[in-house]
Amino acid sequence: MYPMMFDPLYIALVIPAMLLALYAQMKVKTTFARYSAVRSSRGLGADSVSRMLLDGFGLQSVRVERVGGNLTDHYDPRSKTLRLSDSVGGSSSIAAIGVAAHEVGHAVQDRDGYAPLRLRNALVPIATIGSNSAYMFFFLGLILRLSALVNLGILLFTCAVVFQVVTLPVEFDASNRALRVLSGTGALTPAELSGAKSVLSAAALTYVAATVMAAAQLLYFLVRSRGRRN
Repeated sequence: MYPMMFDPLYIALVIPAMLLALYAQMKVKTTFARYSAVRSSRGLGADSVSRMLLDGFGLQSVRVERVGGNLTDHYDPRSKTLRLSDSVGGSSSIAAIGVAAHEVGHAVQDRDGYAPLRLRNALVPIATIGSNSAYMFFFLGLILRLSALVNLGILLFTCAVVFQVVTLPVEFDASNRALRVLSGTGALTPAELSGAKSVLSAAALTYVAATVMAAAQLLYFLVRSRGRRN
């Protein structure tokens, strides 16, 4: 992959998307750090809030567990488990509560059979294979002048792009659900809710950046393959 960094086409299409992704990562880290220092007035921990919200939605069967790492929070639809990272689960900060409520939003999506979530879950295996192997097939096909391998690489990476696109409504909807429920239950005050919204908006930008990045890479594949064939 490294020789591509010197390809003018790659620089024009993909490097700007990389810069957006770096900005998004910095934005979410700085925003999370800012609101991690602001404790909620009710003093409830994110793990307690997530348990309260889950129970309120009738999801008593969903377990709340801790997971290692920083901002590794996620909802596992297979085991019906909501996992909160150590920096979130044990905190009563506005940032932590916002993140925990977002994951509760995913659990509610799962309960409701939210179509984009079901589609994203179905795409996970092929998207993983596509993102890991597309480059190998694509460039091997270019080197060997085998159109079948080139097309296979493009097809696999297209699946990865579709996954990123489908992820956007899933994440946006989970954040909207989180903000609505936090407002409705009074877990956060209106001023605190604004801080949680900032955290979730920053997190949403990372998904937008990932989608732009994937689309730019796919466009690079398409243009480069066309150039080699002509």
